[in-house]
Amino acid sequence: MGPSFGNSTFQSKITESADIVVGICYMVFGIFSLCGNSTLLYVSYKKKNFLKPAEYFIINLAISDLGMTLTLYPLAVTSSLSHSWLYGKQICLFYAFCGVLFGICSLSTLTLLSTVCCLKICFPAYGNRFRREHGQILIACAWTYAGVFACSPLAHWGEYGAEPYGTACCIDWRSTNENAVAMSYTVVLFVFCFILPCGVIVTSYSLILVTVKESRKAVEQHISGPTRMTNAQTITVKLSVAVCIGFFAAWSPYAIIAMWAAFGSIDKIPPLAFAVPAVFAKSSTLYNPVIYLLLKPSFRNTIAKDFTFFHQFCISCFCVKAPQNYRSTLNMSLRTFKGRNESSCNSLPIVEECSFFPREKHSDTFKCFQSYPKCCQERLSGMECPPQETVSLESNLQAKVANKKSVKVVVQGEKSTESDTLEITLEAVPVHHTFADL
Repeated sequence: MGPSFGNSTFQSKITESADIVVGICYMVFGIFSLCGNSTLLYVSYKKKNFLKPAEYFIINLAISDLGMTLTLYPLAVTSSLSHSWLYGKQICLFYAFCGVLFGICSLSTLTLLSTVCCLKICFPAYGNRFRREHGQILIACAWTYAGVFACSPLAHWGEYGAEPYGTACCIDWRSTNENAVAMSYTVVLFVFCFILPCGVIVTSYSLILVTVKESRKAVEQHISGPTRMTNAQTITVKLSVAVCIGFFAAWSPYAIIAMWAAFGSIDKIPPLAFAVPAVFAKSSTLYNPVIYLLLKPSFRNTIAKDFTFFHQFCISCFCVKAPQNYRSTLNMSLRTFKGRNESSCNSLPIVEECSFFPREKHSDTFKCFQSYPKCCQERLSGMECPPQETVSLESNLQAKVANKKSVKVVVQGEKSTESDTLEITLEAVPVHHTFADL
């Protein structure tokens, strides 16, 4: 018995405003999931030579979450905002297949991760033998395991169909009440893809907690106890527990509603009661990148280094263009000064009084010129000089600085028929040169 798809099947069963809210939630989750998982994969690639075997499961989880993001979110967002499923039967089967494949793969990956952590901490004689190749084999097994359950409805063991709220697709829970074959698939799915993985994860982390507790007691009593966890193992376990809690918090409401629909009366369940848990289930793609990128020190440091490099790169690009316009900007800022007293205009100490000119109390010549244009603009704007043809000043200054450089400063004023201009030229010359040579 194949799945039945009618026109009414793909019409939304919830209100249009609720569909809009669901679509917006999917959109926000999709953006954050895409950015977070992509960043996590980038950081993993940057430190690929330093990855621990257990961290390969985190990478696989990011790949699975990213696959779900790319295949499910665009279809779910557009359909929710349109208040109906837009893509027909075949795309509905593809949507349901991807949802089951990536969801089971993520859960299987978390189960394997908890088992590896338990072996390393509770049974170090076996856990220390775990290598990268073992992790790769287990990851391949996780994808195979998920593929078997995802392909079964396509082979007519179980069925795919529209969700009860109408704008997404998954396992056809209604057929479970009508078809014994579909019922058997649903039972096996719940046992081997939810109850059993949950039991393994809870058991693994419970053993870890017991081992840690016994280790602390042994340390307090100054006796030889179980092997203590290293800092790296402690961080890995804490992050793994956090990811598992987030995953189960996201998927448990949907699992409960699905079991109620499969083994109870689906007609008594409001469509909105399916839509809200489905939104929470999709949010599971966010927790892994958020937890690892924010809480794992090595991943966080890699992001900080790359962000600092990017920030410096942007600054350097800006600073390359800035000196090109510096001279013209400086001339414009110092333009048009006139005075009435010729003696005050020819008085050179006035310019030398500028607090940003090099003095003996400054050890860094370049520091003295940091705010030079502003200072001289304030000084020269207060001068009262009668018009004259040319005023020339050459101040020969030499200071020993940390980078073995001296500075030649030339200040020239020239009057034209329209406006007066002041030109300041800064030249860096080797310290062994004298200004007589210049």
